[in-house]
Amino acid sequence: MDLHFSIVVPVYNRPDEVDELLQSLLHQTFLGDFEVVIVEDGSTIPCEAIVKKYQSELQIRYFQKTNSGAGLSRNFGMQKASGDYFVILDSDVLVPEQYLQVVYDCLSKNYTDAYGGPDAAHKDFNPLQKAINYSMTSFLTTGGLRGGKERVGKFQLRSFNMGISRKAFAETGGFSNRKIGEDIALSFRLWKAGFTTQLIEEAYVYHKRRTSFSDFFKQTYRFGKERPLLNKEFQVSGKLTFWFPSLFVLGSLFSLLLLGFSCYVPALLLLLYLLAVWSDSTVKNKSLQVGLLSVLTTVTQFYGYGTGFLESVFFRTKT
Repeated sequence: MDLHFSIVVPVYNRPDEVDELLQSLLHQTFLGDFEVVIVEDGSTIPCEAIVKKYQSELQIRYFQKTNSGAGLSRNFGMQKASGDYFVILDSDVLVPEQYLQVVYDCLSKNYTDAYGGPDAAHKDFNPLQKAINYSMTSFLTTGGLRGGKERVGKFQLRSFNMGISRKAFAETGGFSNRKIGEDIALSFRLWKAGFTTQLIEEAYVYHKRRTSFSDFFKQTYRFGKERPLLNKEFQVSGKLTFWFPSLFVLGSLFSLLLLGFSCYVPALLLLLYLLAVWSDSTVKNKSLQVGLLSVLTTVTQFYGYGTGFLESVFFRTKT
């Protein structure tokens, strides 16, 4: 199979991230042709000087446009790209050297017009980044929704690491102008148009997630608010996994209330769950500190997503 990849990256005021991303792309083992399309989405701190550093080593095309959000900027980049298969990445990722070869090999054996890949924490990430990555990807916390063993034909894409064919982009129009959940919405529209998606487990990227606890809470809160709206818009039933953070919020509050009545079992079950998170993260990250932080990021994630989800379910508020 002859695939010409175009890597499309929207960026907003992140020149340092673009520098690290392009540096990682220099080391791809893939021997085929690929280009990089950088779309500056109305940045006040542009990355043009960074892009020029790599123009002699990478095929790079650089565009500036007025701010419209990441989704429409990705569409802009795909319209300008020359490839027949678009790889969509966020600016805050690092790409392992085997990434494009893994994607090429998988699509050669099992072609789909769209794919998604998981995210991982690089060994050089700081403890908070590793803890947030654990909370966002672990089976204990998300059920593997962001890169676990989902059905190949029904993997919901994540825009930090995904691909879509030119044909699928042309027939669906790409991303909508919604600010949150535009990747999930695109997945539903792809399926409706008859296209299939798949998870390529080995096509992971290192997702830096430069954030604080407060920013992480706000991010997950917006995700939680958007999920019921997406389910309603596309008339799909929500998985039990989507309810888990809300059940955690209600259950943890209820368990604390029961302590006042000398009922300790719910609180003990909550403690055992958090101990399981701490133990699992500690072993996987080989760090007691990351394990402890993972408990805090998991609680932050659940309360952010869970409260947003409940608000949206009962009040149908828009993000």
